[in-house]
Amino acid sequence: MNAASDMWVLRLYVAGQSPRSLRALSNIQKICFDLLPGRHDLEVIDLYQQPELAQDAQIVALPTLVKQMPRPHRMLIGDLSNTEDVLRELDLSLA
Repeated sequence: MNAASDMWVLRLYVAGQSPRSLRALSNIQKICFDLLPGRHDLEVIDLYQQPELAQDAQIVALPTLVKQMPRPHRMLIGDLSNTEDVLRELDLSLA
């Protein structure tokens, strides 16, 4: 695997500083820190500040995490508190 294909590109769409949005951010930051150190690009998009991006990305609920790379593309809705489910959906493992 080369360095480019090993990079994870994630976008977290949030609703300002809402409790669910803050939990989702904290949870995905922990996953990235623990399992993808130095191998992730996490962009946080506040739809209160950039509402036009919701339609472009087909966001219907918040918070939403979008895994753009590596393929396949995935979308997870919620605060990402069930780490096991998040890892399974992202095709990551604790090992």
